[in-house]
Amino acid sequence: MADSIRQRLLQMLEEHTDTYVSGQMISESLNVSRTAIWKHVAELRKNGYEVEAIQKKGYRIVTRPNSLSKEEISLKLDTTFIGSEIHAYPSVETTQFIAHNLAHEGIQDGAIVVADEQTAGKGRLGRSWHSPKGSGIWTSIILRPKLPPQRAPQFTLIAAVSVVQAIRKQTGLEAEIKWPNDILINGKKIVGILTELQAEADQIKSVIIGMGINVNAAKEDFPSDLTTATSLKIESGEDVNRAALLASILNELEVLYTEYMENGFRMIKLLWESYAISLGRKIKARTLNGVIEGLAKGITEEGVLLLESDDGEVHHIYSADIEIC
Repeated sequence: MADSIRQRLLQMLEEHTDTYVSGQMISESLNVSRTAIWKHVAELRKNGYEVEAIQKKGYRIVTRPNSLSKEEISLKLDTTFIGSEIHAYPSVETTQFIAHNLAHEGIQDGAIVVADEQTAGKGRLGRSWHSPKGSGIWTSIILRPKLPPQRAPQFTLIAAVSVVQAIRKQTGLEAEIKWPNDILINGKKIVGILTELQAEADQIKSVIIGMGINVNAAKEDFPSDLTTATSLKIESGEDVNRAALLASILNELEVLYTEYMENGFRMIKLLWESYAISLGRKIKARTLNGVIEGLAKGITEEGVLLLESDDGEVHHIYSADIEIC
C-alpha cells in the first residue's frame, strides 16, 4: 500500500515539474494525511530524490536519481502488461536465475526482474558478462506466448529490434544488430541478449529474455582485456537515464510482441534486417562443425541466418559466433 501511494505521489510531482504541488492537493488526491505525505517525501529523499518543500507552496522534485527503482521505471512505462510487475534488486548473482524461479512459480506474463548490479552475470554459451554496480541495465523479461518451442529463437530477434529502436530514440546513437544477439555501436558491443526457454514437448511455458546493457560505464570501468565493449555514455559523451531507457525498451517490446503474436514474424524480420550490420557483407561463422565463410544474405522466418559461400551454396546457420571480414 505504501509503495502504491509513493508511486502516485511521484506521478503527481512528475506531472508538475515546473511548479509546486500543494500539500492539500496531494492529500485530497491520494486520500492521505499531511503527516503521511511528509513521511513519503522523507522516504523519497532517502532513495536519492531531491524534493523541495516550501511552506504555502508545496512540493517539487528538483533532481531525481539515475536509478532502476520500480517507481522510476513505472513512471515512464506506456504498456499494458510488460513491466506491470517489477522485481527490482540492488544486487543479484544473475537476473536470469531469479526470473527462472519466478517463472516456475507461475508469475504473470510480462513480469520483469532488474538489478543495479550482477555478481555472476552470464552471456551466450555460458560466457561471463561484466555487470558493475550503478552503470548498466541488467534485466530479465518473462513472456508466456502460447506457441510451440521451435518459435522461441525469434524472441531474441524481437528483443534486439526493441533495444535498437529504444537506444536510437533515447540517445540518437546508430545502434546496429550483429546476429544473433549483440547490439553494436561503432563496431563495439553495447548490449548482449540471452534468451532461455522453459517448455514442454509442444508448448512454451515461458521465454525468459535476459539483457545486459552498458549504459553509463566509463572506459576505466571495463576490464583492461575487454577491448570490444563500449557504453552509451562513452559513445554519446552524456549520462543516460537508465529507467527511461529500460521503459522505452519495454514499450517497444510490447508493441513488437503484440505484432508478432497477431500477424507473425514478417514485419519484425524486415525491421531486424534493416538494422543488421552484417547483411550484404562477408562474414565468418564459427560453428560447432567448423568455420563457414561467405556473404550474409538475410534471415529466415525462423530467425536462421542465411550465409552464401563462394561456391554459391546457401548455408543455414542456427548457432555460431560471427566475425565480420
